[in-house]
Amino acid sequence: MTLRLLLVDDNPPFLEAARRVLEGDGLRVVGVASTTAEAVLRHRRLRPDVTLVDVNLGEENGVELARLLSRADGDEPNWVILISTYPEEDLADVIDAPPGAGFLSKSQLSGSAVRELIERSEAGGGGAV
Repeated sequence: MTLRLLLVDDNPPFLEAARRVLEGDGLRVVGVASTTAEAVLRHRRLRPDVTLVDVNLGEENGVELARLLSRADGDEPNWVILISTYPEEDLADVIDAPPGAGFLSKSQLSGSAVRELIERSEAGGGGAV
């Protein structure tokens, strides 16, 4: 099964680069969003398997958005992965426990890293890659 992704980041060049990388690795990016409001609407409409959410969404809080999306009801898988240019250890005061499937550094972004986090989360591990 091809994973369907929603990307949430306020940096348009990153969104385009991430789309190319992830689609090149066999994942399907079904939508992008740059704000919390856009993300919630697209998440409800598109029902992605995985949503990647930037920790720093400009003036908005990506961690709170990730928590909201990871609790969204539905029959389909609802994996949320936090992403950031900063390593997870630098965000310890912001991310006490990553919601959803865990955390992925933008420098490590790849289809295999996303799949690995989902597999860990399904096995009950979660965490970071």
